[in-house]
Amino acid sequence: MLDGDCLVFVEVRYRGAGSRVSACHTVDRRKQRRILAAAAKYIARHPEHYDRVCRFDVVGVDRTMAGTLRLAWLRDAFRES
Repeated sequence: MLDGDCLVFVEVRYRGAGSRVSACHTVDRRKQRRILAAAAKYIARHPEHYDRVCRFDVVGVDRTMAGTLRLAWLRDAFRES
């Protein structure tokens, strides 16, 4: 998505009730590398975005034991290192 001039890649994760880890915390270093690789491929195929600043967000959706959904949006959740 675009946020002004920034190209944002958003990873959406879901965890059901009873999960020990929140959905946002499931984006580990390995998953981050995969997202970064996918972003690089996207930019290679869409050169109009080549000069844009990129941001990587994570949206987590967790179902509580009561059955409700809890949403968390981590803007700029990680960066390419």
